[in-house]
Amino acid sequence: MSTRPDTPWNPVELEVELFCRGLLVDDTARAGVDARRVARTRAGLGSGLELVIPGPRQGIWVNVPLDEPFVATSPLTLVRQGDAFAVRDRRHPDVVYPVRLPDPPAWYARTTSRGVPMTRVGVLQGTYLGVYFAETCMYWYNTPSSANCQFCTTGVNVGKNEELAKKVEDVVEVAKVAREESGVTFTHFNTGYHFEDDPKKRAMHGLVQARPFVSAIRRNVGGFIGMQAVPVLKECWDEYDELIELGCDHFSFCVELLDKKWFEEICPGKATTVGQDAFFEALEYTAGKLGRGRVSGEIIAGLEPAESTKRAIDRIVAAGGFPTVCIFRPLAGSNLAHLPSPDPDEMRDVMAYQYTAARKAGLAVGILPNIKVSLVVQPEEGRELAPEQSWLDPYEWKLKALRTLARPYAAWKKRPRPGAPAFEPEIPPGPAVGN
Repeated sequence: MSTRPDTPWNPVELEVELFCRGLLVDDTARAGVDARRVARTRAGLGSGLELVIPGPRQGIWVNVPLDEPFVATSPLTLVRQGDAFAVRDRRHPDVVYPVRLPDPPAWYARTTSRGVPMTRVGVLQGTYLGVYFAETCMYWYNTPSSANCQFCTTGVNVGKNEELAKKVEDVVEVAKVAREESGVTFTHFNTGYHFEDDPKKRAMHGLVQARPFVSAIRRNVGGFIGMQAVPVLKECWDEYDELIELGCDHFSFCVELLDKKWFEEICPGKATTVGQDAFFEALEYTAGKLGRGRVSGEIIAGLEPAESTKRAIDRIVAAGGFPTVCIFRPLAGSNLAHLPSPDPDEMRDVMAYQYTAARKAGLAVGILPNIKVSLVVQPEEGRELAPEQSWLDPYEWKLKALRTLARPYAAWKKRPRPGAPAFEPEIPPGPAVGN
């Protein structure tokens, strides 16, 4: 059972506490919260309240659970004090944690030129733009019973709270507005399963469907572009090559769990189609193409034993990726909504291990400006959970130097590239003359 320390939480300790316990809302803060809520989109993980804990480098962005059943017993409460907000902990009533609730961008209330509400096309999750660009993950339509990941609510949200299938022109319009009005520098596309285990169905693969979107963002909007999709088999790895040529900077692979039993039980679709090894193999391949630390492996902490999660972190790092560790959230509407939220102490230990693994491998984490992810504890944030390092720590000095060097590169990447390779859809050959 997690215990309260004698001293107040530091910003990252508080971040983990909020992920694991959620947040009650005092009547004084209710109006401010209601004005900032956004409908559940994508897998549902970003359905909480976006807030910022003051800290180094733009603060700590957190998407805090509000609606899940486990939140009812949270010791943490959001209150309003004048024009500001703060978190109070009933276990330590004399401590006040100031937080900031970002105002929703003005474009959240607008529509695209085609009349589509912009929030049904993409939403901010931290400081990046998230777009679920294709139709619902096909695991939800498996017969005789669905094979969706048990923690996911994509099949509930896509088509209800966001457009079932996005149009390229809508995505470009929203991405431009997000860049100009919200300072977004990273557009992240993701999708679910679309028969990636069948090379004969290439046209349906998520990577193939992503081509016009990646090309359009690179040519018309600029910034960094990421892609998350179910991995294809080795004979289709040229799909990664094509997306890189069109302008994709980053790939993420949601392996979710390392323990075989847990993987098969929680992710039945992934286990019976592409299999677990496909995620690590594709990660290693794309890391070889883009460079170490430019791809990520995504896993969930708080379901399987913590030692399995740590071994997953090691395997991701060994393959050339950086770990993205999501704290399990028993989402309302998911098959695992009845489970308890993880223990914060155990999660802090895992997040410290995540940082230590990246440090040992010398991975350049957290060097790009203005990319703050609210759904996870980012690897560089784990430094605040690890044993104190000397101010002469060469790894931290390396990251500091790389952050400085990255600024002009990021400014260059932000510019649209009209001359970048354009996606040209294949035109099926017509019937032969005389037939």
